[in-house]
Amino acid sequence: MSENTPVHHVAAIGAGPGNLSLAALYQASSDGRSMVLFDRQAGPSWHAALLHPGVGMQTSWLKDLVTVVDPTHRLSFLNYLVTTGRFYALHNSQFDSLPRREYQRYLAWAAGQIENLHYGVDVDAISLTADGFRLSAAGVPQSLSEHVVVGVGTRPTIPAPLSGLPEDRVFIADELARRLPAMAVDRTAPVAVLGGGQTGCEAVLRLIGEGFTDVRWIGRGQWFHTIDDSPIANEFYRPEHQRFLQGLTLSTRDRLVTEQRSTGDALTPGGMRSVYQANYHALLETGSFAAHIMVGHDVVDATVEDDRIVLRCETSEHRTEIPVAYAVVATGRELAPIPFDDELRERVEFDDNGEVIVESDYSIRWKGSNGHRIYVLNRARQSHGIPDANLTLLPVRSALIVNSMFEREVYRLQENLCAVTWG
Repeated sequence: MSENTPVHHVAAIGAGPGNLSLAALYQASSDGRSMVLFDRQAGPSWHAALLHPGVGMQTSWLKDLVTVVDPTHRLSFLNYLVTTGRFYALHNSQFDSLPRREYQRYLAWAAGQIENLHYGVDVDAISLTADGFRLSAAGVPQSLSEHVVVGVGTRPTIPAPLSGLPEDRVFIADELARRLPAMAVDRTAPVAVLGGGQTGCEAVLRLIGEGFTDVRWIGRGQWFHTIDDSPIANEFYRPEHQRFLQGLTLSTRDRLVTEQRSTGDALTPGGMRSVYQANYHALLETGSFAAHIMVGHDVVDATVEDDRIVLRCETSEHRTEIPVAYAVVATGRELAPIPFDDELRERVEFDDNGEVIVESDYSIRWKGSNGHRIYVLNRARQSHGIPDANLTLLPVRSALIVNSMFEREVYRLQENLCAVTWG
């Protein structure tokens, strides 16, 4: 090991919204101790491939990186607007939802003020040392630290029924923007978008906006759920409900989290409305809808026949075939693997699904910790509820982790005025 390896109190893998929130709250309370962040991307970026024109956020701008815990923090979204001279321009535009590009700009602005943030470093090994952890990239030690925070996120996958098909004809939604020039040679050719979630909706809108006239939007559900944004549904997105979930058995928690999916894993009302309005404009102009919404269609097999991709779907009572020129996969993601080395992996406790077991403070269970903690982001849905992979409670999670690291109440998560009693 190099004697020049920097030593920090905590090292973080990934510089997405989760770790940026944590770093912002950590820096404001660290008492001189340091946190370092590594991200494999070349610079600040957040779902850049999905920043289609006109796409909005599903989360209020008040629920930024810091505000719900520390509204006076210098990295609040409101401070971003004021210090960059954008407040009146954005406010007077009267958006129903914050443009996603604006949120990306905010994240880049915040990242520029985070200390010890290193881009272009792909950490591929977390090792245990006598004094904590060593993070390495391609065999080169990058940091020694007392604690580690893993925020590697998820990665898209091609579903098994479509595996093995030509890569230029079947691809994930993240690649749609760069594939459009080749696809646009024939905008009348049928294009399938698989997945009834928000990403699928945005892919459909992008295709219609680019002039495609035969888009097949396919999903296995009987309808594409619109997000439940009612006042009582939003009560799930507060710290008090997380504490309620922590006191339940695993089976009860699983059932309740599944029941709550429509509050987060669903379409924005404006998104579905935009598809219908774009469809009607197409009907007025060409006499036919541009998007054909095919619900209750579960793609179980796919082949290439006569220069077309044939999607074979199971429906309520029969099978059907859908020939298309391209298939855009807007569903299917998996957790990216945590880069434990073999020795450390042997110490970590996993559940029956092969996932780490997450405690209430977002640390994981592992043997021989000796006060050193490994925290994970976006891997605690079954223990902490729907908001875990959502932007809504980022500062709350960050505050819990900071309090755990410093073993004191650095941030007080006080709640009141709640009309709901969960049972």
